[in-house]
Amino acid sequence: MAKNLPPIPRVGDRAPWCDEIPFPSPKPVLLVFLRHCGDPFAEKTFNLLTSFSTRHPDISCIAVSHSPREATEKWIVDVGGEWEVEVVVDEERRVYKAWGLGEVGVWHEFNPRVLVRRWILGRDEGIWGTEEQTGTRWQVGGAFGVDTGGWVRWVKEEGAADDLPDFDKALKALKRSKTGLA
Repeated sequence: MAKNLPPIPRVGDRAPWCDEIPFPSPKPVLLVFLRHCGDPFAEKTFNLLTSFSTRHPDISCIAVSHSPREATEKWIVDVGGEWEVEVVVDEERRVYKAWGLGEVGVWHEFNPRVLVRRWILGRDEGIWGTEEQTGTRWQVGGAFGVDTGGWVRWVKEEGAADDLPDFDKALKALKRSKTGLA
């Protein structure tokens, strides 16, 4: 992954253009970049997104994975299915790069808080991650709410591996947007 990335889009910026996820779009978009298939926090994030997608069919929910297509498809089945989520496979991480999402260091993944929260997630919700882990654990995740006009209305930068997005905040931001939800 290249070191010189564009900045992560901020609220009010135009969504970055890429062929895989074009803007503007007919519906507002909740765009989630996953860490790697097999990661328990990616699994929790994906489960939250699939649940959100069934409750909000007026929003296009898209998850981006950098793991290989076959591994991504197997992982989706292993963690419960995609429901109303479109999954984009971006093995070369061009879409990640367009959105300013690069790689992180060891502290992002293995700081004491992350390790404890990983154990709590496993103990309380049975989410330990899957055996087969694909992609790079050093890829940072993130989430964005984009209105129909292609404007970024909500951003969740991942501060550490256990930093989960709050999709209710994305929903509120999209509702406030003139080109978001009615």
